[in-house]
Amino acid sequence: MSKVDVFRALHLQRAQGDPLVLPGPWDAAGARVFVEAGFPALATPSGGVAAALGYADGSTPADEMFAAVARITRAVQVPVSADVESGYGLAPKELVERLLEAGAVGCNLEDSEGGVLKDPHRQAEFLAEVRSAAADRLFVNARVDTFVHGDKDPEQAIERAALYVAAGADCVYPILAPADVLPLLRAGIQGPININARLAGEGPSPAELGELGATRVTFASGIQRWATAALVELARGLAR
Repeated sequence: MSKVDVFRALHLQRAQGDPLVLPGPWDAAGARVFVEAGFPALATPSGGVAAALGYADGSTPADEMFAAVARITRAVQVPVSADVESGYGLAPKELVERLLEAGAVGCNLEDSEGGVLKDPHRQAEFLAEVRSAAADRLFVNARVDTFVHGDKDPEQAIERAALYVAAGADCVYPILAPADVLPLLRAGIQGPININARLAGEGPSPAELGELGATRVTFASGIQRWATAALVELARGLAR
């Protein structure tokens, strides 16, 4: 079974309360740590990679992002999905080629740019072209930015998600969706749903999100920010 087949299978027929938990490494060392801890797959965060490379979130040049993803995929044997923001303006065929060259088995694609939601029908067309170019070689996770850049209306999120699923998206990701709307999203969205979790003590656990309807749980750049905060404390201790 290929890595992308393994990755796709990890999303299917998951029991309620048992979502696929994907930590987000921003470098090869972190990727190895997560794999050694037993995680069966990983999902890079664009914000975390940007911070590691010295860029503001959303400002990483495409070449540097793909190079960072390639370093991570070379370091581990498990499937790795890559957050490639809104695609860096690349044509679908080139985007797919760059992802495959980097060793990724999947990708996140945002439906906003510059803090503004894209027209959902045009985004669906873009996703369909990505799916056509990738065939079954990539697992496409379509981000729905209604709760971060839109009016936070769950029905609008469901409508956008339906267009993306019809276009061939394997999973939809209503980022920053509040936990209390997850049952509504679950009832209205076909197929796997990716929900982002906060770290321990800051919100529902991955298992609790699974009970509410999440198929897959990621952390955006939360783990990288937590690690940076820990490093700050270490540095302060060393400087005393």
